[in-house]
This record gives sequence, C-alpha cells and structure tokens, in this order.
Amino acid sequence: MDATLAFPLLVALIAIALFFDFLNGLHDAANSIATIVSTRVLRPQYAVFWAAFFNFIAFLFFGLHVAETLGKGIIDPAIVSPLVIFAALMGAIIWNIVTWVFGIPSSSSHALIGGLVGAGLAKTGFSSIVWTGLLKTVGAIFMSPAIGFLLALTLILAVSWLFVRQTPFAVDRTFRVLQFASASLYSLGHGGNDAQKTMGIIAVLLFSQGYLGSEFHVPFWVVISCQAAIALGTLFGGWRIVHTMGSKITRLNPMQGFCAETGGAITLFAATWLGVPVSTTHTITGAIIGVGAARRVSAVRWGLAGNIVIAWIVTLPAAAIIAATFYYVVGFLG
Repeated sequence: MDATLAFPLLVALIAIALFFDFLNGLHDAANSIATIVSTRVLRPQYAVFWAAFFNFIAFLFFGLHVAETLGKGIIDPAIVSPLVIFAALMGAIIWNIVTWVFGIPSSSSHALIGGLVGAGLAKTGFSSIVWTGLLKTVGAIFMSPAIGFLLALTLILAVSWLFVRQTPFAVDRTFRVLQFASASLYSLGHGGNDAQKTMGIIAVLLFSQGYLGSEFHVPFWVVISCQAAIALGTLFGGWRIVHTMGSKITRLNPMQGFCAETGGAITLFAATWLGVPVSTTHTITGAIIGVGAARRVSAVRWGLAGNIVIAWIVTLPAAAIIAATFYYVVGFLG
C-alpha cells in the first residue's frame, strides 16, 4: 500500500477521508447547535439545517491556513504514503465512533491529529513529526477552552450590566433573536476550522501521489467536497452529545447561549485565521462552563466537566495508538 496508488484505491481512500469528515459533522453537530437547542430557541430538526447551511458556506469566509497546517505542519509531507493516511483516518474514525456511542464530547480534530502522529511514528519514528506545528496544536488544546471560557465569562458580565434595567421577559425576547446570529457565527467557525482538517489530509495524499505538482495546495473540488461532507454529517446530528453539551454541563437561557456561542465563535475565527487546528468541542465546552460559572460556581457540574477534560487528554494518544496499530497490521498483511 506504500507504493504509488492505483486510481481506484486513491478514490477509495479519499472516500474514507470524506467519511471521516461526515463523522466529524455528525460527532460535532452538538458544538454548533447545543446551546440554541437547549435554550429552546430552535427545535433540533430546524437547528441542524441552520447549522449545516453555515457549515457549508464557511469556505467563502476563510482562507485555507488550517488545511495547510494539517497537510504539512503535523508530520513531514515527505514521509506521507497511502498507508500512513489510511492508518491516520482509521485511528480518528474508530475513536470518533467510540466517543459518539458513549456520548462523550471529545475532539474529532485531535483524533485526526493523533492518528497522523501515530501513523507517522509507526513509519519513521520521531523524525516524522513537525514539532513546531504539533506543539502549536497541542498548546491549542489548553488555550482554546480557556479563551472560550474567558470570552464567554466577560460577555455574560458585560451583557448583564448593559441589560440590568430590563425585565427578564424583555431580555429573553431580545436574546432569542440575537441567538440566531451567534449560532450562525459559531457554525461558520465550526465549518471553517473543522472541514479544513480533512482538506489538508486529502491534499497531502494527492501531493504524495504526484497529483498536485511540485507545490502543495488544496484544489477547489476538495474544498467543496469537504464542506459538503461536514454539512451532511451535521444534518444527521449527534443527539447524545447535544444533551451533554446543552444541558448536563449547566442550564442555559438565551442570553447565556448567545454569550457562549459568541465567545466560542470569536475563538474559532481567530484560530482559523492563524491556521491553528483547534477543537470546536473544547472551545464551546469552555464557553458554556464560562457562562455557567458567571451565574455561580455551583451552577456548573464540575464532575462531568472533569470527565470531558479527561476525554480530551486521552484523545490524542488513543487515536495515535489505534493508527499505529493499523499501520503495523495492514503493513504486515500487505
């Protein structure tokens, strides 16, 4: 499988990558719609269409910096082979399915990165790792939820002060309207950051097989295919994780939902602009905890939040181990 790939096998591998992208949308649908569903601003069946639309059109608003980071900034493109890509995708897909079944809001992004690292290590060891890109991404594991937390906390305090003279009914009515905008922005950020990860995987596969010439770039058909796959996945939703994100961590009203989504969206926009592949799951969870903590510390179910953090920490090594196992097994059988 490490030799130059026959065209039908290349198509099959791209299909597996798009399947991962679909699972990403399915698994992370909750990130885009949990708050707007839990505040009862939109019913779930309408919310997924709303989120899917903005997931799809995200390519109109962002460059492809994240795709470039995934394509050549995690492992050395020179060691990429079809087997490396296959193992990386299987590591990410299997971990995504496990966490989806158990309703754990882990990160599809970091599952994919863990898969790449595990497959790269299995092939050539530590020399395969692009340390600057990997360390930047690992740093974002901790930074993105912290920034989401702080932004949402600041927003909820500022909004509470601005609307202090308004009646609860008037505030609720205002933010039910505003939450449509904040949910749209968050879905744009989600589609912009997450779909680009699969774009990077497909592009580096094509590059390794000589289909992109001497310069790494992301073809437009790859962009459209990945945006469509993640939007389709979002349409199918992830109701187990919606329940965890939207109500189990803390109870939300429309004002809190608006602040959580806006804080998360700002974080995602900045990360996508900088080319940092962050976790939309981490970001919105940090933001939801921020608005809950602004009300009172006891409003957050810290035990559940702690379990989610453990899942974040485990994701990278778990996906890496699965990917490395696939690399060795398929390589041995091949």
